[in-house]
Amino acid sequence: MKSIKSKLLFCAIVLCLAAVVVPVIAKGPHEPPGKSKKAAHLYLYQKDPANWQIVEGGAWGKMTFNPEGSTFDFVFNGHGLEQYTKYTLIYYPDPWPGKNLICLGSGTSNRGRNVHIERSVDTGPLPDPNDQNYPDGAKIWLVLFDDVRCGDEQTEAMMIGWNPTQYLFEHNLITFPFNDTDE
Repeated sequence: MKSIKSKLLFCAIVLCLAAVVVPVIAKGPHEPPGKSKKAAHLYLYQKDPANWQIVEGGAWGKMTFNPEGSTFDFVFNGHGLEQYTKYTLIYYPDPWPGKNLICLGSGTSNRGRNVHIERSVDTGPLPDPNDQNYPDGAKIWLVLFDDVRCGDEQTEAMMIGWNPTQYLFEHNLITFPFNDTDE
């Protein structure tokens, strides 16, 4: 009888812990894990353009990238986006309209409102020295495909539309390649 009671108590404790831990994990990211020599992470969030605060329960994404190397290699996964909408992930240099921005890749959100973009791009160092954010870091945004002109030999890359309630903005600035001066 004692064995059954202790097994029931153990199961009750496990269920209580699962009830606490699982919802915390399911709510998405909390803080960026930072940078290492092998991988760095950047979270992007839907923000309120009136105050630039993160929209509670809004869309979000995570970019994992190699902080070193000759090309900017990354994987981006966005969540909670509009269904069947084409997006472009960009490096955005200030000031507006982000002349000579870099289109990192594009993708269309699925029925589950997720988008996956994975690429290797020859960006050169980020941020560009002409970026007003230099040397602090580079802004990475997920924008609507139709709001950005990626450019070619005859046209300059820049933003051509502004629908910020439908974008994801960086949680913090990044640098590439990442030079750790603390070593």
